[in-house]
Amino acid sequence: MDSKVRAKKALGQHFLTDQGIARAIVEALEVMPGQAGRDVLEVGPGMGVLTQYLLEREDIDLKLVEIDGESVEYLLTHFPAIQGRLLQADFLRLPLEKYFQGHFRIIGNFPYNISSQIFFKVLDYRDRIPEVVGMVQKEVAERLAEGPGSKTYGILSVLLQAWYDIEYLFTVGSGAFAPPPKVQSAVIRLRRNGRTELGCDEALFKTIVKTSFGQRRKTLRNSLKPLLKARAEREGWDEAKVAAFAADPVFDLRPERLGVEDFVSLTRKVSGIWK
Repeated sequence: MDSKVRAKKALGQHFLTDQGIARAIVEALEVMPGQAGRDVLEVGPGMGVLTQYLLEREDIDLKLVEIDGESVEYLLTHFPAIQGRLLQADFLRLPLEKYFQGHFRIIGNFPYNISSQIFFKVLDYRDRIPEVVGMVQKEVAERLAEGPGSKTYGILSVLLQAWYDIEYLFTVGSGAFAPPPKVQSAVIRLRRNGRTELGCDEALFKTIVKTSFGQRRKTLRNSLKPLLKARAEREGWDEAKVAAFAADPVFDLRPERLGVEDFVSLTRKVSGIWK
């Protein structure tokens, strides 16, 4: 593909040029016959290296969102079939419910500087998005797919794994891009799991996960001290009651030791909803 779009550092642009990898990314998006949601949104199509293969698929209805005006002009010139399907907008600010009535999938070579924000937005629409296929920085992909016990396991790992099954599909070297990034990349796939509710206060769950990993070197007893203190004050506990509550062995752990279900149980305990 002839390069006529200047990669902009501020937008985190690195254009994928390896056609084999582009095709493999598109093929990783699996829309089963009879499955809900033919709609697919490509985020950050750039110069259309994925778009060309997405347009070949007859099992999807494609829309695209691109913030860069130069890329939009290039795409409309080289892929006239996307006329009326391309939105020039910031994906992070896009009201997705305005453009999709039901389920929709997301695919893209995600700009590295906003990849985490993209996944947080996916969480906001989790009941509408059954699948995501994306290329991200390798260490981000590892973080999202890792289970408890890993040094890279963190906030987004827990929040995403609560609602999605995550697969690390393959690694992509820097030579597959122009300009080549200084890091390796990887392609991951998220598939919505069967969970319909957490079984605890979701806002508190997020707070506990973020607070715990915000001080990941500390034990939960120390990092969650403000939340434990708030419950003690709310329920009028004396010092003995506070000490007994905080003596639970779970508070001896650091956050990377806890899986999703452990954080759900911890949230129930901290909130006072404990069975």
